[in-house]
Amino acid sequence: MRIWSLHPRYLDRQGLLAGWREGLLAQAVLLGNTKGYTNHPQLVRFRASTDPQGTIGTHLQAIADEAVQRGYRFDATKIIRSADPSVRLAVTDGQLDFERRHLLAKVLKRNPDDADRIASLQNLVEAHPLFDVLPGPVEEWERGSLD
Repeated sequence: MRIWSLHPRYLDRQGLLAGWREGLLAQAVLLGNTKGYTNHPQLVRFRASTDPQGTIGTHLQAIADEAVQRGYRFDATKIIRSADPSVRLAVTDGQLDFERRHLLAKVLKRNPDDADRIASLQNLVEAHPLFDVLPGPVEEWERGSLD
């Protein structure tokens, strides 16, 4: 499961689809509707929120909005609810850069002709609208590697 801290505009088609599916899975976990993935480290920051279920809904809504802009039809009725706009999550610039490099490696491998997306990932990128970026290293909950 990868719940991206990057703005959904940077995700390629596969990343956007996976982000949607995995966000819906995370929503099910946070609602207590599944027994799997309950201890997944990607959920730490959502659980720490004052509104875990709403923040995952807000995360999903931004993915759905990006999908609409690209002409995809994600079923936004699957989003149970979004958080109040004042509810924000923090992400470190180190985590954001880790995810940028991780996504760049994926895009280079599966879509090497996607020059615009590759170019957009060459430097530090914008965070998902739910997140405020703070200085710091890769987050402690991150289990990924760039290998």
